[in-house]
Amino acid sequence: MVAMKGALPHTAPLFMASLRLIPAGAVVLLAGVWLKRPQAIPGWGWFWLALFALVDGTLFQGFLALGLERTGAGLGSVMIDSQPLAVAVMARGLFGEEIGTLGWIGLLWGILGISLLGLPDQWIMALFQGQVDGLRDADLVTQLWQGGEGLMILAALSMATGTILIRYVCRQIDPVVATGWHMILGGIPLYLLSLLWEPHPWQELSVMDWGAIAYSTLFGSALAYGIFFSLAAQGNLTSLSALTFLTPVFALLFGNLFLAERLTPLQWLGVGFTLVSIYRSEEHTSELQSPCNLVCR
Repeated sequence: MVAMKGALPHTAPLFMASLRLIPAGAVVLLAGVWLKRPQAIPGWGWFWLALFALVDGTLFQGFLALGLERTGAGLGSVMIDSQPLAVAVMARGLFGEEIGTLGWIGLLWGILGISLLGLPDQWIMALFQGQVDGLRDADLVTQLWQGGEGLMILAALSMATGTILIRYVCRQIDPVVATGWHMILGGIPLYLLSLLWEPHPWQELSVMDWGAIAYSTLFGSALAYGIFFSLAAQGNLTSLSALTFLTPVFALLFGNLFLAERLTPLQWLGVGFTLVSIYRSEEHTSELQSPCNLVCR
């Protein structure tokens, strides 16, 4: 997130999103061949793969890049990693996954945290002061979307939906192969949209910017999936799930160090609520996160 945010001022979001997906997908597919993973994809497998690519590739990375252009890397990472909250709710409805009393408390805690992060401070203060009329200000609605928080919430929902879809995908396709193809298929629409709407997005990129993009592509996408697969294959699912809790912590730290990002007191309060809720949700959804799911996240 920090590497992408550092390069975004010199390029365009959809172009960067496509670069994060397509080359990484090719690397993962080559790794799948080298590891001798089954390459066969049946007819219905292509349907689920295309749907997964659209949701977890095109929509997730598209909303992420567009939202990151307008918000901070640390704040954006916290909002993105709130997706286990949505996963828990969808898994409850689709698969009958138990959440439990503590789980529901964690979800409500997370909703409060995301509200403190994403809603304009004026809305929060108006609620505290009982000034309901202040919530009707159309300018504040515009501010929510222009600030990028609304796009980050859409990205988190897209990722959560992809987490649910991968259970169907991996019934048909090897997880490594599915990961690679969903990156390539999901990145192609983003690249085509970039060609239409973002003229020459590479012209102002410096050597440092290309390095940041290469890092987010090779390390943030391709290598990260490989590490997930290696750890998940050993059966350390609970430990691996808990470690994802650290992602927004590192993003907040490095965003502060390298990008001088600052959060308001209300946003820091929201960060605290959200991180606690994410941790609780990760514990309650660890069974849903199979090796296949962890790879494709």
